[in-house]
Amino acid sequence: MTSLAPTQRFSDRVENYVRFRPGYPQEIVTLLRENYGLTGDAVIADLGSGTGISTALFLEAGCTVHAVEPNREMREAAERLLHHHAKFHSVAGSAEATTLPDHCADFVVAAQAFHWFDAKAVRQECDRILKPGGWVVLIWNERQLDATPFLRAYETLLLQFSSDYATVRHENIDTTKLAQFFKGPHVTHTFANAQHFDFAGLKGRLLSSSYAPAAGDLRHEPMLAELQQIFDDHHEDGRVTFSYDTKVHVGH
Repeated sequence: MTSLAPTQRFSDRVENYVRFRPGYPQEIVTLLRENYGLTGDAVIADLGSGTGISTALFLEAGCTVHAVEPNREMREAAERLLHHHAKFHSVAGSAEATTLPDHCADFVVAAQAFHWFDAKAVRQECDRILKPGGWVVLIWNERQLDATPFLRAYETLLLQFSSDYATVRHENIDTTKLAQFFKGPHVTHTFANAQHFDFAGLKGRLLSSSYAPAAGDLRHEPMLAELQQIFDDHHEDGRVTFSYDTKVHVGH
């Protein structure tokens, strides 16, 4: 698993990703409208768009979205889910080489994806495809790690059973790395977000993560047994809650 390139890591996770990954708060659209000039006429380049979770947020706001995704399985899932939107454009490209025209985008968005990118190359690509004065918007749903006994137990499970969770987690993109990327002022906004799962949903959420051992790995069944124990210990009326801080970093 650890030998996979970032663009290949989710190929066998697509259906769980579609079903069990969190969406993004509608407040993000309101924020960008009120503070950064987003309109229904805006053109969005959504880098590392995956199965289209972030793409859908901006399509529903009326924007034209170029969903740039290098992973074929993820890209095809987005095409299946979003093809009915006239302003949806699926692009087989990477964040570092989007294939988009020069100065075509009002906003570049990367949701739950920037930590996989080559930041220096992506910065150059953003300079190329953004219109003058355009904005870069980096979004992450950051799972709260210590807010409840359940979340603490889940974090312990990941550290125990994943070989590379600590090295690939998006929290490794800290304020210093963000400042180096923007090379100028940027603003961070935070919104609350949450998911509520029965055990089947919790299992799907875990297996949507690229660092969770897949079926066939010797750690897979012990991990699921531990997950069942954690659920049994912490559920309330048959459900557990993932609480997130959705971080939105905006800059030129």
